[in-house]
Amino acid sequence: MAQLTGMVLLFLVTNRILFQNSNLLRLLNRGLLFVLLSVILFANNTMPFAQAAAGPMTVTSVALSVAKAAWWFSGSACLVGLVRIFLIFERKPREARLLQDLVVAVIYVGAFLSVISYVLSVPVGTLVATSGVFAIILGLALQSTLSDVFSGIALNLGRPYSVGDWIVVDDGAEGRVVETNWRATHLINDANDLVIIPNSSLAKAKLVNRSTPDVSHGVSVKLKVAIATTPAAAVEVMETALKGANSILRAPPPSVMICGVDAQGIELQLNFRIAGQHDGVRANNEVFDLAFRHAKAQGVLLTGPAGPVSPLIEPKTASERPQPGTAWRLLNSLPLLASLTDDEKEALSTAMARRTFRKGDVIARQGDVMNSILIVRSGIVSIDRDGIELMRLSPGDWLGDGGLLTGTEEMGNIAALTPLVAYEIGQETIAALLKDRPAIADEVSAILCRRLGDEKRPLASQDEAKPAVSLAAKIRHLFNIQDIQPSGEI
Repeated sequence: MAQLTGMVLLFLVTNRILFQNSNLLRLLNRGLLFVLLSVILFANNTMPFAQAAAGPMTVTSVALSVAKAAWWFSGSACLVGLVRIFLIFERKPREARLLQDLVVAVIYVGAFLSVISYVLSVPVGTLVATSGVFAIILGLALQSTLSDVFSGIALNLGRPYSVGDWIVVDDGAEGRVVETNWRATHLINDANDLVIIPNSSLAKAKLVNRSTPDVSHGVSVKLKVAIATTPAAAVEVMETALKGANSILRAPPPSVMICGVDAQGIELQLNFRIAGQHDGVRANNEVFDLAFRHAKAQGVLLTGPAGPVSPLIEPKTASERPQPGTAWRLLNSLPLLASLTDDEKEALSTAMARRTFRKGDVIARQGDVMNSILIVRSGIVSIDRDGIELMRLSPGDWLGDGGLLTGTEEMGNIAALTPLVAYEIGQETIAALLKDRPAIADEVSAILCRRLGDEKRPLASQDEAKPAVSLAAKIRHLFNIQDIQPSGEI
């Protein structure tokens, strides 16, 4: 008996200390222990699945009883190890948390009842009947917990979601699934907060899985335009706006649906798809921004509960000067020249020329150096390189600044995606402005850095945009401006 006890303890110590970091070695060690216990029992004519014969208690009988109990538990441990390996090979980490625990529990309960029956010779039926009353009492006390447990099993078998999916519950809760267990499902929401939902509530709720069948999903936004515009014209303007969005998917193509027409205006629903949940806020903001800009460019009036609001005319006070025209308004909204005074903007707007392009016209090719700045009045401009679209420009955006101000070659082919109207600022006009105020070179260089970074991002280029100071120096050199100490430059 001492030898048997020492052998069992040796295998247990080996499992816990030497093989604690290797599941495979622990399984092999358990298997070896199971084989040795089987040899010992069968060598002594003792069947593990037969009840012990009645007789006097001796050292040998006690040792064999211990061996039988160890045989049952070591066999159960081997079976549990095989179950875990099977689930790992099946690559089902979510099921390995619930289904695996259920199978392991059944195995160990079976082993425990077998030891009671075959080693201790206690009738299992009597034990089960006696424990039935306690099971009823325990079930009533743990009714809520058991509801969560069985709901977790149902969710596991139905698999409406997996770890990593983004789900939305009908009560407004939403987030990415990070863990599912017997009691609850854990989500991480947009605010990076942990949301814990009991499985019983989740099993009864209406779920929307935004990650299935793929991570992309549809988004819809609604807006109204004034009744003075025809529904067909309003739809055309918003379809053009959606074509200019850079943060939505091109396929399937976005669409515009008329939801209703009444005295207050035409209600439109803009439908589009985004690549993933993380693009939702950016795409939503961009679509509203483009809808406003295209409506403003086409003279379409946006409306709301209080009535139509013109996107072209801002409220004026008696002290305000009238806006000279379209060129002045475009120039006034251009961040590149935001530091100009009103007199400088007026002088510059009178020198701007209106240009039109047909759909498909090439404005500049890759490698060209543009000698003017074009401000988009209406339409969409596409910039692509080697079949990869870098970005799209919409009303209010501009192009050609890199070539005009720094002599930089265009990174891609620039073409009119739709009929295009733009206003052009020539090189001579910019040169005169920079010579009058050389400090403008430092102000526009920072904007150029950000713009170059936006154009390079779709190419996944490893090159970083040049520092603002070097761009400012290039602008001074190109326009023969005397070097002055710029603000913020060390």
